[in-house]
Amino acid sequence: MKTLSTAEDWSKVLPVTSKPSLPNESQVLSILADGSVLTVTATRRPRANRADVKCSAPGMTSLGERMQQVVRLARHTEGRFDSRDQVVISLDKLPKSDERDWELAVVLADRMVRGLGRSHTKQYANGWSDSWHTGRVQGHDLRNAPEHLDLLLGGEAVEGERAMCLPHLGALLGHPDPSSAVSSSRTWFPLHSGGVHDSLCWVEVSVYPASNLDGDEEDTISAPGLDPATQLAVRQTLAGARHFDGRGLGRWRTLVRFGQSRFQGNSYELALVMADRIARGREFLPRGRLIASGCSSQWHAGRVDAVEGREAKCALIASQAQAGDRILLPSAWEAELPEDFLPALKRGGASLACIGRIGLI
Repeated sequence: MKTLSTAEDWSKVLPVTSKPSLPNESQVLSILADGSVLTVTATRRPRANRADVKCSAPGMTSLGERMQQVVRLARHTEGRFDSRDQVVISLDKLPKSDERDWELAVVLADRMVRGLGRSHTKQYANGWSDSWHTGRVQGHDLRNAPEHLDLLLGGEAVEGERAMCLPHLGALLGHPDPSSAVSSSRTWFPLHSGGVHDSLCWVEVSVYPASNLDGDEEDTISAPGLDPATQLAVRQTLAGARHFDGRGLGRWRTLVRFGQSRFQGNSYELALVMADRIARGREFLPRGRLIASGCSSQWHAGRVDAVEGREAKCALIASQAQAGDRILLPSAWEAELPEDFLPALKRGGASLACIGRIGLI
């Protein structure tokens, strides 16, 4: 079996579209675990202020949400950004709840309908990834596929397989592996609800350089899996904080992920901003984790404001902090921190800074 890696290889499977007109529809097939064939259909229409991606599966809303998340993650390493069209993707049947081999077919259908590949008649694709946002296609679950199918499998070539393999999405256009150009940073913030489930939650920002970001900065920031209100808040927070940088706008495609997608409040904002600054090379990495709690009504001015729940959040941070961790809290909290908070952090090898502005540490 051969691994597809060059434009010449791909000219035989998914040649790059050279025509200025784009297809209105594309279809990719995938073989399910029971041997039946799943059809993925993607259609394109003017966006007209609608969502950029809409996905549906018959009778299962959660699967549609997962499809949308996969598509938005996979778009992260596309060098060009175009938000003029809406893509609607559907499945004609339901895979089993633990199946993921349809993911590659959904990604390919989305790319084909946007002109990033030309569909062949009855193109079959099976593959999945835990890191679509880096462009890596990690593997496939299909076994004993029929020889006569025009089949594309995710992952590196495996001896004995007769199908073509796709190790990364860059190979679709004859490009190198895009994962090396993705810069990611993860920070933590306290999730406090007053119960036994209080914990530190991570937020991860991944940035990828893009060449034609002429629209609004917020349009290039994606946060799949969050509700629309939180997605908007995330975009506005990062766009404001980058305005404060002076040179942070119009340069990146940005993807934001949270360890938990259901939470309330805005105390995550400082951790989000710091993860973004680290990913873009604007801050130094701590030896351990960076844990932060804070918000702002004026991120464009770089200001850090206090949030609610000071005592409970400080207690949670003190109990969870480890050696090498760096704690960032609003300067408004400094005079009212619990007496044993700083000594507890020092005993555990963590450090603390109370800040009124970003860019000062």
